This record gives sequence, C-alpha cells and structure tokens, in this order.
Amino acid sequence: MKVLKFGGSSVANPENIKKVLAIVTKESKNQKIAVVVSAFGKTTDKLLAGANSALLDITVAKEILTTIKELHYQVIDALIFTNKKEALKTVTSLLDRLSSIYEGIFLLQELSNKTLAKVSSFGERLSSFIIANAAKELFDAAHKESRTLISTNNEYLNAQVNFKITNENITSFFNKNKHQVTVLGGFISSNISGETTTLGRGGSDFSASIYAAALNAVELQIWTDVPGMFTANPRVVKQAYPISEISYEEAMELSHFGAKVLYPPTIQPSLRKEIPIRIKNTFDPESAGTLICNNPNNSDEVKGISHIEDISLITLEGGGMIGIPGFSKRLFETLSSEKINVVFITQASSEHSICVGVYENDAAKATELLNETFNIEIEQKR
Repeated sequence: MKVLKFGGSSVANPENIKKVLAIVTKESKNQKIAVVVSAFGKTTDKLLAGANSALLDITVAKEILTTIKELHYQVIDALIFTNKKEALKTVTSLLDRLSSIYEGIFLLQELSNKTLAKVSSFGERLSSFIIANAAKELFDAAHKESRTLISTNNEYLNAQVNFKITNENITSFFNKNKHQVTVLGGFISSNISGETTTLGRGGSDFSASIYAAALNAVELQIWTDVPGMFTANPRVVKQAYPISEISYEEAMELSHFGAKVLYPPTIQPSLRKEIPIRIKNTFDPESAGTLICNNPNNSDEVKGISHIEDISLITLEGGGMIGIPGFSKRLFETLSSEKINVVFITQASSEHSICVGVYENDAAKATELLNETFNIEIEQKR
C-alpha cells in the first residue's frame, strides 16, 4: 500500500485536481492507496482571516466566506456529475455551519483556540469530501473523516498525537476497508472527547506520515509544485538542481535550515518505520523527484546548501566563563523561560564564548533577558 499526499497548490482549482486524479488513477492500478489532501489553495488562510474579521465586522467575514463558497462550488460543478446534488447538499451544510460559527464569534466577541481549530478544519473537511466524490466518477474511491482516526491531546492548534489510539484506529479501519482508494483530509484530528484539533505547521505532511507508518506503507509520496528537494534555493541560486536521493537525517537538516518542501517533524513517523519518502511534482509527474531513504546511493556527495532568513546572533563572551560550569545552563534556561527558540548554537573550544541564533523578532527581548541574568558578571567585567 502507498500513501499519497497532495498539497494546497496541487488542489488549488479544478484543472489541478484533474491532474491529481490522473496521478491517483495510475498509482492505484495494482495496489490500494490512501490519498491525503490539504485544503484548496489558500483556503485555510481565508478561513482564519474570516474568523479574525468576524470579531470586528461580520460583513467582512461573510464576504470572505463568499469567496470560499465560490471556489468549492466551482470545483463541484467542474468535477462531480453523478452525485452532484448530494455533494452540493453536504458542502452547503458545512458552509452554513461555518457561517454560524462566524456569527457566534461576532456575537460573543470571543475567538478561542478551540474555535480557531474548528474554523481551520473546514478546509480539509471540504476538500477531502469533494475530491473523494470527484474520484468516484473515475474509479473505486471512498471518503474517510480523519478526525475519527487521528487522536490527540487537548492542544487545539498544535495537538500532540496519541499514537497508540491513532494506530489502532487506522489499522482497524483499513483492515475492513475494501475500497481501492481512500481520500482523507490532512492536518485535522480530534481529542478523546471528539472535539476538533489540528496538527499545526506541516500538519498535512504529518498526517500522511502518520498514515504511512500505521499502515507500513511501501512508500509515502508527497506531491507538491516543485520537482523534489534542490541543492539550494532555486530562487536564489540559478544553478541549483533536484537531489535524486537523500537520507532522512540530511532531509531533516535541509528542511530545518530553510528548505520548505518538508517540515522536519512531519517525517518522524515514517523515519521510525524506515518508509521511503518520495517528493514529486504534480505538474511534472514523470520527473523522478527526490527519494528520501535510509541508505541513499549517493551518500558520499554533498547534498545541498540551505539558509534561514531573519536570524540574529547573540554572543555571550568573557574570560570569566572559562572553566566555570553553569553559564550555558543559565543562558538556555533564561531563553526557555520566555519560550524563545534557539535555532542553532556554537561554542568556542576555549570556552571563552558561546553564540546562539534566534529569530530576529526575539532578539531584543532575548538580549534584555540575558543582560538581566548576567548583570553581576557584566558589572564585574567578567
């Protein structure tokens, strides 16, 4: 069994979704597959913009909702024929429920994380349902609600997965499922009480990786709008070219330091099961893409160069640090207490200095905190 994940750009409009369905048709000829989809295009951004607008002006929220409705009805009209009436009824019901949530935000003048999770879930709930029904026009397909399979804690916007329950749910469902293709929404999940939660940044990739690991898939394919991971950012380095094969660890390093094809935590479930991950281009499906695996054939090559923008370096240095234990502990505890993320660390072998990289918008706060923490040492010229 394979798991295929398609991102927002791959399902942005009817023409792109037709390309997705052609890929799924080809991949499902000889085996069952699970298809994980993101929300259409920028729908999640629009959903959240509508929720935030509803706090101030329900009219603006309703205008945003109208643009969301237009896109989803357009896809139904272009791709669903046999069950169009039933599909429109279900989608209209979901959109009416979303409209009621916006009105509730306006009336209560309150927008909690719980409500934000519920609002943002509509993108994948709508896209997976519509794509599944479009798929039924072409081959044996079914829709399954991810919220009934992926179980999490109560962190509504960045939920932690309960893998024991989740894996049991997934294996139980797919053992009984007879359909050749199952379409599921990425990013969305639910807690033990059945309340909607979401998996945070990279959530759709994470969902796909969770399904692949639970099902012991032969391969996880992530279909996007680029032909794989590149040796450098092609927008910056014109000579950059796709990497044919790369190890899990190298892929995570490149992703951590700016390569946006993958978000590092998303591949952890597949990594633990050593499931190969292939990055493919929806708009050039014949291209080989990039294979992420345990033992790449080109392991002796430099794979790529990546970068992160908007990083500030903060250096703590002085002769008073040499041979004195605890300086690093105090530094990191200070930053951790205010939830300032340290992107990377370097330390001189002489112990004379330690340098940390933090995001630029945290730099002033971090500097102020560290000046307070090491105030006595600074005054003593240490």
